[in-house]
Amino acid sequence: MKCPFCAELENKVIDSRLSNQGVVIRRRRECLACARRFTTYERVEEILPMVVKKDGRREAFDRKKVVGGIQLACQKRPVSSEQVEAVVDGIERRLQEIGEKEILSTMIGEQVMRELSKLDEVAYVRFASVYRSFKDLGEFMSELKELIHERKGAPAKK
Repeated sequence: MKCPFCAELENKVIDSRLSNQGVVIRRRRECLACARRFTTYERVEEILPMVVKKDGRREAFDRKKVVGGIQLACQKRPVSSEQVEAVVDGIERRLQEIGEKEILSTMIGEQVMRELSKLDEVAYVRFASVYRSFKDLGEFMSELKELIHERKGAPAKK
């Protein structure tokens, strides 16, 4: 591991701890050249499916894109980074469990919306408004009414 301060490759591990429900190992390291300390996180690299975009392009699953989209929706909302990470961890786990080589981007978007509806209603509406690209106010209001009916326990009317 290269030291972020002096770029030396030689360092020693001072402390290792499991974090994030045992999925990630946090390591405190000390550079043998400059003696500064830094933290690294280690996780198993798992094979995730290729994402088939709406226009037919294929690209590798990018965790950062999903995290970024959720963080944008949760801006100025009482949602912690840990909650966002937990949502993305769950989505990644489900994608791996499916076992497919390719997955539609819409499936990821729907999973994000499902999780956000449980986490924060405002973040859900923000994400849905961009993800579903409502054509007019009527479509947007229909989505809001559906959310309200789900919260009250009544089936949504379409």
